[in-house]
Amino acid sequence: MPAFRTVLFDLDGTLVDAFTTIHRAYCHTLPLFGYPAPTAEQVRRAVGGGLENAMGRFVPPELVAAACREHVAFTEKIQLEDPTVYAGSRELVAALHARGVKTAVLTNKIGEHARAVLAHLGLAPHLDLVLGARDCTWRKPAAEFTAEALRRLGADAATACLIGDSPFDLATARNAGLPCYCVTTGTHSADELRAAGAEEVFADLRILGASVFGMQSA
Repeated sequence: MPAFRTVLFDLDGTLVDAFTTIHRAYCHTLPLFGYPAPTAEQVRRAVGGGLENAMGRFVPPELVAAACREHVAFTEKIQLEDPTVYAGSRELVAALHARGVKTAVLTNKIGEHARAVLAHLGLAPHLDLVLGARDCTWRKPAAEFTAEALRRLGADAATACLIGDSPFDLATARNAGLPCYCVTTGTHSADELRAAGAEEVFADLRILGASVFGMQSA
């Protein structure tokens, strides 16, 4: 099995199911700007590349900034009400951390929000870093974003990998020269992820943990 010393995780769709929160925020925001509340599937298909990019799927460019501000303000009020961890998330992160592997979350979610959710769900003690939007100049899939995470961790790209659920994560890994393993708990199907270049695709983190890291599957 690969001797990874650093494992970078995407957040939403990979470790944490926050789609109810995300959907609620869009349903609150879009009608304020004269647009219909989107379906959960419409939101699921829009997210992944950062809030501004996703919001641009629903409103014209001149409204994106204002709509994003409203979305963020509403999210801050409800962000701890609905998120849950996916099966195997807590166990995998804790086991890797206990082995001495450096573990981090690399997300386009606002970093402060990501840290609040991870603390609320009990994952924070097993993570060495959470790097998100507003924490530095870059975002996924920029190579500089991943490089900044590795720099803060004191880690080497040659012994790191990324785990995610979308083509955005695959692009992030590819730009940084990392292998990427994917799960289908988030926004894309196994066929879509394989077509986008995933090393391997798994149904969830329990199966991924057993296959990639030799974890005991409960």
